[in-house]
Amino acid sequence: MSRRLRVGLLSFAHVHAPALASTLRELEQVEFTGIHDEDVARGQAAAKEHGSRWHDTADGLLAASEAVVVASTNVDHRRYTEAAAARGVHVLSEKPLATTVADGRAMIEACRRAGVQLGVAFPVRSSPAVIALKDAIASGALGRIRAVRATNPGQYPGRWFGDKRLAGGGAVMDHTVHAADAIRWLVGDEFARVQAELGSFIYGLDVEDCGLLTCDLAGGAFASIDCSWSRPQTFPTWGGVTLHVVGEKGTVDVDVFRQALSHYDDSADRARLVGWGDDLTARMIGAFVDAILAGRPVPIDGDDGLRALEVAIAAYRAAETHLPVAIADLRV
Repeated sequence: MSRRLRVGLLSFAHVHAPALASTLRELEQVEFTGIHDEDVARGQAAAKEHGSRWHDTADGLLAASEAVVVASTNVDHRRYTEAAAARGVHVLSEKPLATTVADGRAMIEACRRAGVQLGVAFPVRSSPAVIALKDAIASGALGRIRAVRATNPGQYPGRWFGDKRLAGGGAVMDHTVHAADAIRWLVGDEFARVQAELGSFIYGLDVEDCGLLTCDLAGGAFASIDCSWSRPQTFPTWGGVTLHVVGEKGTVDVDVFRQALSHYDDSADRARLVGWGDDLTARMIGAFVDAILAGRPVPIDGDDGLRALEVAIAAYRAAETHLPVAIADLRV
């Protein structure tokens, strides 16, 4: 067997942490070095469940690892990334990259100085359907792209996601970045201006649970993003990502998570969607690990994460001022 990369899971706070742990345990090119979490009971239970080693300190996990996946609260991404970089450990951070543009820049700079790579968890790019759409756009099959409508609705995740200090915001911070990254990657263009209407209409939270962004791209196209936590708690899956792309020669619709069976369980008195298609988390982490092992740049880097974060931050500023916000103004 070729060399495996030693990878640990730093924090188990995120709702995606169980899937991340399972993937790290199962990937052939990964030696799963274990889990550290500041919540000792939660971390030890997670380590036991996933058959992995428990590290009682972050330093212990970093010492055993060549790379870590950071699955902490959003506000902790910076300090965990800087700690990993200081130990010469590569980082794959959960999205969003950070809760502020300044923190995102600091993370990128810390990794650059340390000579380690910083990746961001945007699994939508790993979808074969989305990859096929990108190829079609790049080949000119759709002609010049005029508009993109993206939706990323989901259930309210609960826990710390409704705490502005820990999450940096609500549905916009949670869901905008997935759609923004997919759009800029597909079209090969950058966001120039953002307008947004946000509100807490469903759960009465201190952060927004609904949001609609309208955006101008530098090349002349426009885009809309619905990032709302609008799925009811009884919805059979957590949410989904759709893309409607309008070009001069054609229009394409993609439903990223449509590969699922409807499962009706009378014993549990619930219905749910059971995915049968591609495991996007495995594809995403596998691509990150393969790049590190091959000594090439990771496919989704810190700059990609920062560009997506800027769209979310611009949305908050636009909602406060009721005026469009230029992305360039965030870089002053």
